[in-house]
Amino acid sequence: MIDPREPKFQWGQRVRCLIDLVNDGSYPNAEEDALLVAAGGVGEIVQVGSHVDSNTPIYLVEFNEKHVIGCLEEEIAPL
Repeated sequence: MIDPREPKFQWGQRVRCLIDLVNDGSYPNAEEDALLVAAGGVGEIVQVGSHVDSNTPIYLVEFNEKHVIGCLEEEIAPL
């Protein structure tokens, strides 16, 4: 079993995305491979969870009150 990794970021923290976030097919009402948020987009963490198999933190980030997207630590940075 993989030990859980402690999250670097907290609920309510403002972050920006480091890469273009595109729909991998899991985001409803958007075409697969559609751009959801461009690199540099600013959002707020609304929930912190964990990927069950890898025990890595997953952050639900709300961008522009439009999209709530699951992000990895490598995809976001604090403001």
